[in-house]
Amino acid sequence: QFLMANKLDTAMWISRLFTVYCSALFVLPLLGLHEAASFYQRALLANAFTSALRLHQRLPHFQLSRAFLAQALLEDSCHYLLYSLIFVNSYPVTMSIFPVLLFSLLHAATYTKKVLDARRSHSLPFLRNLLEKLNGNQQNILKFIACNEIFLMPATVFMLFSGQGSLLQPFIYYRFLTLRYSSRRNPYCRTLFTELRIVVEHLIMKPTCPIFVRRLCLRSISFISRLAPTIA
Repeated sequence: QFLMANKLDTAMWISRLFTVYCSALFVLPLLGLHEAASFYQRALLANAFTSALRLHQRLPHFQLSRAFLAQALLEDSCHYLLYSLIFVNSYPVTMSIFPVLLFSLLHAATYTKKVLDARRSHSLPFLRNLLEKLNGNQQNILKFIACNEIFLMPATVFMLFSGQGSLLQPFIYYRFLTLRYSSRRNPYCRTLFTELRIVVEHLIMKPTCPIFVRRLCLRSISFISRLAPTIA
């Protein structure tokens, strides 16, 4: 009854579980490397489906207007719909699957707990303990996801020069990264950029750091700071 009363949430729960399943079989290619590539695409397509459902839930009344598009781009679900479309037809990159896998795992775990609570039963204590531990490490997981989002930017540039990426991919991914940096619901990407800057500045200001390395890092920090979007 609980699942039928929340059909849209249930559909997203099932698609997230399927995303976790496909992502796991890509990261751990138990069925062979050829099958792993197909599971990579399936995971991203399933994530795109979930993101589209979530976006529809957040903005149920679609309008073909600039104002609606601007509102949609504020939603995290729109960001990851774009993310899935960026990588679904690209060369499989293990780093790109981790945000999809971990976000799906966190959201699926949250809804699984609701399903268990709806049963009003204390069965499956092992599963409940596992969900509690996952929820307890949510902040660390979100930071890890943000770290993946950041380091995928230079990875897309490297893929371009190695012949495994397209010319447009780095530019589109940069747009995705600016959306994540400006996210209202998830500040972890913005926080990680700040923490990385503090760590790098601390290391390059040590006397043992060569002058040319210090200058290169300071110029890189200045360049990246200029590219950062303004937060309202």
